[in-house]
Formats: sequence, structure tokens, C-alpha cells
Amino acid sequence: MSAVETLKSLVLNKIFLSTVFSLCIAQVLKLVFYLITNKNKKKWDAVETVIWRTGGMPSSHSAVVCALATATGIYEGVASTYFIISLIFALVVLRDSVGVRRAAGLQAKALNTLGKQVAKFTEQEFRSVKEIQGHTPLEVLVGSCLGIIIAVIFAII
Repeated sequence: MSAVETLKSLVLNKIFLSTVFSLCIAQVLKLVFYLITNKNKKKWDAVETVIWRTGGMPSSHSAVVCALATATGIYEGVASTYFIISLIFALVVLRDSVGVRRAAGLQAKALNTLGKQVAKFTEQEFRSVKEIQGHTPLEVLVGSCLGIIIAVIFAII
């Protein structure tokens, strides 16, 4: 199989398409939610949010892994090894986004607040640590539902 044929088969694969489409739709929705809730921010902040920052509504990570697992279950069967792998992968990503990453972000925020207070008191320079944003359970739920719905739509069309 030539490289062109391989690329063509990838681009026509409904599992691949539903997964990529879920990512794109989630990112567009994230931009819409950001623009609605942050009307006074600079336009570059909105672009940076969509391209670079993590967190926000809906969770694109959740949309991607749920679309992947759903589409794999539809096309390969829920008893297939591929579905089991994609399901376990989805569960790990979902748990991580709402649990570990969110907790780390909240801890970083608390450290930055404490560090700034200590810096004022001691007149020392303080450099903030990066606050990695996780997701709220609602952001993960909406992203998950989005991914499942898109995978089902791709199966129907």
C-alpha cells in the first residue's frame, strides 16, 4: 500500500474522523464559551485559549477519548480488544482531567497566593508556578457527551 493510499484510508476512517471532528467541535465550543464569559479580554487571549491552554468548557480531551471509545465500540464491537483498550484509555483520561490535573492546578494556585503574600511580607521576589487547569465534572460530562454524540452521528451518516 502506497503512502497516498494509507493516508487516504486514514482520512476516510470513521473512527479517525469522529475523533478529530470531536476535537475540532469541542475547541470551537470552548472558544464560544470563552468569548461569552470573558467579554473584556484581548482577542489574543481567546486564540491562546483554543490553541494552547488547557481546561474550559467543554473538555476536548473528554470529547476525543469518548468519541474514540464510542466509534471503536460501534465499528469493532464492544467485545473487541480495541474497544477495551480505548475504553480503559478514556477512563484514565477522564479521571485524570477531573482529578489529578485539577487538584494540581488548585494546589499551584494556592502556592502562588501564599508565595505572593510571603513575598510582600519579606520583600523577596516571587516567581509564580504554572497553574495547570484541569476540568470541572460538568466540563468533563459535556465533553464526554459531545464525543459520544459525534461518534454516533458519524456511524449514522
